[in-house]
Amino acid sequence: MATRASKPKKKKAAAPKTAATGGDVEGLLAGLEAGRQEEARELVSLMSKRLKAPARLWSSSIVGFGDVHLTYESGRELDWFRCGFAVRKKYIALYGLKTDEASTEALLEKLGPHDEGAGCVLVKSLEGLDRRVLTQLIDRAARA
Repeated sequence: MATRASKPKKKKAAAPKTAATGGDVEGLLAGLEAGRQEEARELVSLMSKRLKAPARLWSSSIVGFGDVHLTYESGRELDWFRCGFAVRKKYIALYGLKTDEASTEALLEKLGPHDEGAGCVLVKSLEGLDRRVLTQLIDRAARA
C-alpha cells in the first residue's frame, strides 16, 4: 500500500501583540494617578492637534494617533500608529519620534532629559522637556 506524502502546512502569520482595540482612551487616562494623568492629557492634546487625528487605544495601554501601514523587507505587514505614548510606572514611552530625518538626532539632543529605546523615547516626566522641540518631533512623526 502506497503512502501519500503530506504537504507541509503553511504557518499562519501571528496576530500582532499590539493592535488598535477600540478601547476607552478616556478610561485609561482617568485611571492614572493625578500627575501622570495631567501629563497624559497634555500629550493627547498636543498629539491629536499636530497629527489631526483622534486618540485611539492600542493594546491595553498605548495611546496612538494617525494610521500607517508598514511593510518590512521580509514582506511582513503591520498596521500601526504614526505617533503615540504609553504611561508606565517609572517613565512615559513616546513612540514615533525617532524618524529617519537626518536632523532628528540633533533635535533629540535638545529635547531634555530622556533615554532611548529601539523604537521609542523614554522620559521620566514631561517636566524639563523643551515643548517646542517635542512639538517639532511630533510634527516630523506626522509627516513620516
